[in-house]
Amino acid sequence: MFPSNHQFSSQPRALAVVETTTSMQVDLNETSSDSRDEMQNGGFSEVKSIMESSEKLQDDLRMLGTKIKQHEDSIKLLKTQKNKLDDNILDMQVLLGKYHSSSSPIVNKDRSHLQSEHEITEQILRHEKSAAGILFQLKTHHGPQASHLSLTKDLLGVVGTLGKVDDENLSRLFSEYLGVQTMLAIVCKTFEGVKALETFNQDGCIDKASGLHGIAASIGRSLDGRFLVICLEGLRPYAGDFVADDPQRRLDLLKPRLPNGECPAGFLGFAVNMIQLDSSNLAFVTANGEGLRETLFYNLFSRLQVYRTRAEMLLALPCISGGAVSLDGGIIRSNGVFSLGTREEVDVRFPKTSKMSEELQSYNETEKRMKETRWQKEKLEEDIKRELALLNSVKFNFEIKKQDFVKFLAQSSSYATQVLWSNNIIGFRQQEDNDN
Repeated sequence: MFPSNHQFSSQPRALAVVETTTSMQVDLNETSSDSRDEMQNGGFSEVKSIMESSEKLQDDLRMLGTKIKQHEDSIKLLKTQKNKLDDNILDMQVLLGKYHSSSSPIVNKDRSHLQSEHEITEQILRHEKSAAGILFQLKTHHGPQASHLSLTKDLLGVVGTLGKVDDENLSRLFSEYLGVQTMLAIVCKTFEGVKALETFNQDGCIDKASGLHGIAASIGRSLDGRFLVICLEGLRPYAGDFVADDPQRRLDLLKPRLPNGECPAGFLGFAVNMIQLDSSNLAFVTANGEGLRETLFYNLFSRLQVYRTRAEMLLALPCISGGAVSLDGGIIRSNGVFSLGTREEVDVRFPKTSKMSEELQSYNETEKRMKETRWQKEKLEEDIKRELALLNSVKFNFEIKKQDFVKFLAQSSSYATQVLWSNNIIGFRQQEDNDN
């Protein structure tokens, strides 16, 4: 019985051991599974945190980028406004330049020495053997009848009589720059008028009995040497825009700019726009609709710049391409070509305008507007400096934030690799457990 009872009594303990072992295995599996779940849940939480941090950094970068764009737009707008003020200042300098000789106003100076149209005619008549002198002698001797001659119908006049200026220095400078031969040049409307001035015989020699030579002989004069004739229809006209609402139809030429973007000091304007046209000459147009300023005077002066002093003109050399003159006698013919020595007095000059008294009355008003405009420019320059400081500050913060974002990406990438590796190990262990 005892063995039988002992055998019976040992059976429950075996069952208990088996149950305990099984229970321990189940608990271990559950604990391992819970641990894996906690690791996975923790990994997902960390990933979510990384994504939120990434989005926050990106939002900060976008906000700073928007501020940079706003400051850049503000600076661009302020600079545009400043450039407009610069142009207005230059236009007023051109007006005031008519009253300045060197660096001092000539408003109170005696202007009686400026040549009138009558004096210009007398100067031309002194060149009695020139083509212009002969034409003026013809007009003097025959009066209105001279304009009905077939030879003179196409003639518009002589260069020195087709424009006017307001300033003595400009009159002297422009005539010296062009030279007496150009100041005495005859201006024809068409090429037919040029051909009528001079004809040739069968031997190819000039026919002294016809054309302008024949007219010279008829009044007891002789035409010696060469003379210039300008044909308007053969000139290449200015092709740009005109100054808006300007009764003189001045050319809208771009103001010169130094490499730093500033307009050179002492710049007064372009010579072609300083020529004044009277009503008859202003109304004249060629067959193609071009006026005297964009044909004759544009070809004579092109983009010749006018400066207050020689020193200022020389400082502006980087932005002078079509020549320049200064009110104190400096002349630059073209790039690298200078006129040195004493000033040459050319007796044939452009006459003075009749609007001088009206423009003198507006002198003080223009100076007042000049001061106000310069004050506005200074205020804009301060605004630009402030915007630049703000822009640099935002750019600095943007660079710092960008570096933080790059570091964050590097760190989060390393963490993501670790999480992925851990998840792979967990997955591998789960597969082993399932296989067992």
